Parts: sequence; structure tokens; C-alpha cells
Amino acid sequence: MKTWAEIESIKDDVNSKVFNSSTLGEYRVLVGLATCGIAAGAVPIYDAFLEMSKDNDKCQTGRVGCVGMCQYEPIVEVYEGNIRTTYVNMDLEKAQRVYKEHILGGKIVEDFLLVENGVRCNSIEDTVFYKLQKRVALRNCGIIDPENIDEYIAKDGYKALHKVVTEMTSDDIIKELLDSGLRGRGGAGFPTGKKWSFAAVQQEKEKFVCCNADEGDPGAFMDRSVLEGDPHALLEAMAIAGKAIGANQGYIYVRAEYPVAVKRLQIAIEEAKEYGFLGDNIFDTDFCFDIGIRLGAGAFVCGEETSLMTSIEGKRGEPRPRPPFPAVKGLFEKPTILNNVETYANIAQIIINGAEWFSSMGTEKSKGTKVFALGGKINNTGLVEVPMGTTLRTIVEKIGGGIPDGKQFKAAQTGGPSGGCIPVEHFDVEIDYDNLIAIGSMMGSGGLIVMDEDNCMVDIAKFFLDFTVDESCGKCTPCRIGTKRLYEILDKITLGEGTMEDLDELEALAKHIKDNSLCGLGQTAPNPVLSTLRYFRNEYESHVKDRKCLSHVCRGLIMFTIGEDRCVGCTKCAKNCPAAAITGEVKKTHVIDQEECLKCGACQQNCAFYAIDKD
Repeated sequence: MKTWAEIESIKDDVNSKVFNSSTLGEYRVLVGLATCGIAAGAVPIYDAFLEMSKDNDKCQTGRVGCVGMCQYEPIVEVYEGNIRTTYVNMDLEKAQRVYKEHILGGKIVEDFLLVENGVRCNSIEDTVFYKLQKRVALRNCGIIDPENIDEYIAKDGYKALHKVVTEMTSDDIIKELLDSGLRGRGGAGFPTGKKWSFAAVQQEKEKFVCCNADEGDPGAFMDRSVLEGDPHALLEAMAIAGKAIGANQGYIYVRAEYPVAVKRLQIAIEEAKEYGFLGDNIFDTDFCFDIGIRLGAGAFVCGEETSLMTSIEGKRGEPRPRPPFPAVKGLFEKPTILNNVETYANIAQIIINGAEWFSSMGTEKSKGTKVFALGGKINNTGLVEVPMGTTLRTIVEKIGGGIPDGKQFKAAQTGGPSGGCIPVEHFDVEIDYDNLIAIGSMMGSGGLIVMDEDNCMVDIAKFFLDFTVDESCGKCTPCRIGTKRLYEILDKITLGEGTMEDLDELEALAKHIKDNSLCGLGQTAPNPVLSTLRYFRNEYESHVKDRKCLSHVCRGLIMFTIGEDRCVGCTKCAKNCPAAAITGEVKKTHVIDQEECLKCGACQQNCAFYAIDKD
């Protein structure tokens, strides 16, 4: 256990030697070792820099989490004093050149720099992608070593915990959160301070603090990035929550598919205990708090708070009726608060900088920033953190770099399978909790999937329904049976067998499921159907009335034909047809048997003369 004076000394020492050094000719090489970097091959690059710099006292090599530009991994950043250089799409050969030419030669290797909109950028900080962001939850990701508590301390780590334990009461902490306007970043956007206040007033001696790090939405990886890049931010915030509500035990529920995050959490917990930030008599007071990790098996329903708590208890993850709400009777039937990783990642900064600082960002009813995982048909995939109220257009066109191949924006899915599709007519919507709900979507945890003109919105709705059907726990009939019936109707429509009556039934059933399901999974599962019916009804009607998929996606409505004026009879299409559905003689026009055709498109892909049309 370390005294606060020793902690302050560590902070000053690390800052002077690492973060605030302005010495030219001395280098720090940081390799991105989050899951995205590791998957792209960053580990051998990290090992190579360690080996090359082992006898060089002018060069330090370190690991960091994700900086957000996932499509450019592996990423290596070189700091010379305060000069930051970002190298992208690295490999071993490039790493050797950077070490030889930049570290030893003092010259930036321009060939490996990031190019944005045709402009070479020396640093990620020079990009539009980065300049339009405001990083609060992600403030340390890509900056500090997630496995070194000293670097977290150097960035004011555990300063907030020290303040609340030694200077603030429970009421003081909760008032600060209420004044800040922080709302839960896990989906519903419930005011965090209000949730904590409900648990704080309960008279039970035993209470719990839980963290939802399960992150089950397809395309969402915001929480994983914080866990892998800044795990102490979560631990500090959970301890602050424990002080606020009078709890001595916390649990992090994290999916087992996040092995890097789990490993770094385990390391961080051990470091925090060694330094005295977790355990008994924190900062020589009577406040005691510990944190345990519980691994989830990947059930989407366990993202719902009561299902998560049931799973921690060792039971099948199924939702419980509410009330009573978890703040009254939660984990082990004791008062419990549950927030997700991103929500907790804001807590320490609010305590340090004050409620007014946080509430100065965002909109009137949605304060602060929001992290989004950009994916789909967009040039810049990865993580972005922007002030609430930033428009969808700004995120897609400026930060995201627009749609690839000159295609047109069609829709964006926010909130994962529980959210809705936002059409181009709402491209300038200011993103916050209330605005998204008003147009039939929701914030969710922050997944943002971009779609272009080639996406079929009926097929998109079917894709998300397929996911929720699989993930329904089966406890309540509206969700268990209703989502399956929704999927069957959608499948019928995409096969060209739908009727106009099916559209009416689809809408009525979706509303019934939404109104009668037990938990948030079923209550939000119809959102993709309802939003696409609302904004893209013409596509549904085209599938039903004209038996056509306007985007040529739904196989049941596709017909491949061979143009007589273009076919030279090379036989390549016939040779590559897995169903042997194409016949014809050499140097003569071939024909596709529509009864045998699988609609796979192999013929079109292999035709060198563009003779095959898709209708």
C-alpha cells in the first residue's frame, strides 16, 4: 500500500520522464496492442522494436491500446519529445526501416504515414478524423500502457477516488453526477446520478456495484477498447460508485470472447490492490472496496441488467420482472447499481473537472460525449468520440471519410439489433438520446453501421431479426414466438412470396412484441422492422407487388440472364456454375436454366465480357 505522497511522487516522476519530456533525440515507440492491432499482426512488430531498442538508452518501446483508426492497424507511433508521428499498416520490414531511418537517422519515413483525402499526415492529430473528436472516455486509449498503473497515475489516475474518499460524502458525489447530466451510455440513457441515489438511500448493509462489459451488439467494440486501453479508469469509477452508495463489493461482467480485456483487467486489479486503491481501508479510511471478474458465455440477453445479475449468481441468464428494480433488489436480492464501461469511464473526469465542465459539452438533455463504433460502408472504420449533438452527416462524411467508391449514403443503423435505421432525410439529425428516439431509432451502446445504395433494407431488417431470434432467452412468449414469426414473414417477403396483408401483419405484430415483452431485448427487437417500414416502405412494396429487390440483394427475387449480343461462348460461366445451370456450345450464346439457378452470382463474377445481367 502506498501513501498519497508516494502516489504524487510517481505521477511527477512518470510525467517528467515519459509524457512531458521535450528532449529531442530521445524516442518512445508505442505499438497498438488492442485486439484490432493484435489481429492485424502487431505482436511481432512490438517484439521486433523491443529487440532493436534493447541496447539503445535513447529509445523506449511500449504497448498501448487502440487509437481508434482500426483499418490502419498495425499502428506504430513514435514520440520524439512532444513530436508525435503516426505510422500505419505496419509490418516487420517497415518496422525495421522506421527504426533505422527515424530512430537512428532522425528522419521521418514518409512512405508509411497516414494519407487522408490525398494529404499526408505526420500524426493522427493532424487528421480530420481526430480533430473533430472530443475524447473523454477514450482519453487515455492509445496514450498509456494499460498494463502499467504508474502511467495511469501520471494522467491523474486515482485522483478522483482520493478526493471522494477523503473529502466528499455520498450526497456530494451523487449531486456532482446529477449536476453533470451524465446519462447511462449502455442504451436507455437513464440519469446515472439518479440511479445511484436510489441505491444510496436503501438501508441494507450489503450492496453491490456491477459493470456491464458484455457488449453483445454486432459491430460494437467501444467498451472493449476502454478495457484494453485504460482498465484502471473502470476500476477507479466502480470504487467511487461503491463510496457513493455504500457498497464494498463490485463485479465486472465481461464476455469470455474478450481475452485481452480480461487479462488486462486482472493485471489492473492486482496492481490496484498492491497500491491500496482496492481492498481494505483505502487511503487509511474505513472505506473498503473490492472487485471481482465474472465471465459471460456470450448470451446477448445478459446485456439486460436483471439477466446479467442472474448470470453472476450462477443461474441461467433470464430477465426478472420489474419492479422491484435492481437499486432496491438486484444482485443476490441486495441493492445494486449497474452501468456499462463507457458510463464509468466518464466518472473520474467529472469528479476531477466538475459537473459544469462536463455539462458544457453536448445538448440540453444529453450532456457530454458519446463513443461510436463506425462500421459498414464507410471509409474510416473504428472508434470515434464526439460531443452529443454532433450530426450524423458530420460523423459519416467528415470523421468517417464518407462512403467508399462514390456510392450514396442510404441509411445508418444505430443501437445495434435493438435500434432503427436512420434514412438520408434525417442525415442532419443531431445525435442525442431524445432525437434518435423521435425518429424511430435509439442510441444503444453506440454501434453505428453505415449502409449505401446497394443495401436492401428488407434484408437488413431480416438480418437483425435473425440475430434476435437466436438470442432470445425464451422466457416470455411475445419475444420467443413473436420474433420468430416476424422473421418468417420477412423471409417470405424476400423470397418473393409476400402479400400486402403481410406488411400489415408485420407492423401489427412488431408493435405487439414491443409493448408486451418482458425485457429490453424483446421490447426493442422490432425496431429495425418498424423503422424500415416507416422510411423504406417502397422497398417492401416492390418486393411484394413487383417481385423485385431494388438493390438486387434478395436471392429469391434475382434473375441472372445472358445477353446475346455480348456472350462470345467462352464457356467460363458454365464451368464455374456450381449447379450446372448454364448450357451452350463453344463460341455460341449460352443460356441459364432459371429453375436450376442458385442465384449465387458465380457466373457474373467469372464473365470477362460483362455479358451477364442481374435483374
